[in-house]
Amino acid sequence: MAKVLMIHPDKCTGCRNCELACAFSHDSSQFRLRTTRVHVYIWDREGFSVPMMCQQCEDAACLAVCPTGALQRNTETSVVEWDSNRCIRCRMCTLACPFGCAVYDAESSAILKCDLCEGEPACVEACPNKALEYVDDTVATYSRKKAFSAKFKDAFQESH
Repeated sequence: MAKVLMIHPDKCTGCRNCELACAFSHDSSQFRLRTTRVHVYIWDREGFSVPMMCQQCEDAACLAVCPTGALQRNTETSVVEWDSNRCIRCRMCTLACPFGCAVYDAESSAILKCDLCEGEPACVEACPNKALEYVDDTVATYSRKKAFSAKFKDAFQESH
């Protein structure tokens, strides 16, 4: 069964351990924080933080706009994977992602997006408050993610 990252913003303290763990696990030779695939957004006034990474969308906009097929969904894991050999670095995927979770790194000439660390997400392990969980993709999980999305949308609209 496929698995997904579940975000619990009510447990996130904004410590950014997930960003550090992600960057280190993907770029330990140079350790550049800019290579993180997780981005923690903090709203100080509202008092909450949200770690965001590729949501492996069912109808992924990045897949739809990729002209070379460099982004493909792994049928076993449901992860949207990037193939550097097929990529022409047009960066259409970075523009298409509604969450801003696909980014281009000029230094490595790579598209950076969450790959779920091949089934062992470093961000989940590094989170001291269990604000991130790696769980089976079930109907109940989908319902929880949808409820979180609605709460996040409401909170974001209220703050703007």
